[in-house]
Amino acid sequence: MTQRTRYSAVAIVFHWLIAGLILLNIWFGWRMGQLKGLAQFDLFQLHKSIGILVLLLSVLRLGWRAVNPGLPHPAHMSRAEKLAAAAIHWILYGFMIVLPLTGWVIVSASLYNLPTILFKTMPWPHIGFVHALPMATRKTVEDQVGTIHAWLAWTLLVLVVFHVAAALKHHFWDRDDVLARMLFLLRPRPRNLEI
Repeated sequence: MTQRTRYSAVAIVFHWLIAGLILLNIWFGWRMGQLKGLAQFDLFQLHKSIGILVLLLSVLRLGWRAVNPGLPHPAHMSRAEKLAAAAIHWILYGFMIVLPLTGWVIVSASLYNLPTILFKTMPWPHIGFVHALPMATRKTVEDQVGTIHAWLAWTLLVLVVFHVAAALKHHFWDRDDVLARMLFLLRPRPRNLEI
């Protein structure tokens, strides 16, 4: 039986599409604070739309991962490196779900009661039990979860930097195929692999 040397096209597309959307949305989130009026409103709506898209794509990605397990780690990696790699991947999956969920909570708790229209096309509901809270409670939830949402975004950005640094370390220092198997354009360097 031949050992797979790269992820499936579906896994690669999920990876890069979600990564790009997350980075774009972090930038939009930062940019929103610098705008006013209709420009801010439009960017806020786009930010919400991308956040919900990331949430949906991340759920699909986790479903795909459940039936299509990842590739084994390179044999040269120590046990600690393998555990760290697995941990960071699952933490990133967690952020891909929790970050949009906290955004959805913020919108649902907001006293402005602004609707979410995904990409100016499809209405997206508020979270019912959050939206039904008393106004004072909603304000508290919005403020507290808003702070958490911002911290999660910045923490995710730091984790992405570490993730990219690790991939580059594998490619240029370890000279293994870890980066190549998540890219269409690089040819994997076959090595002994183990789980």
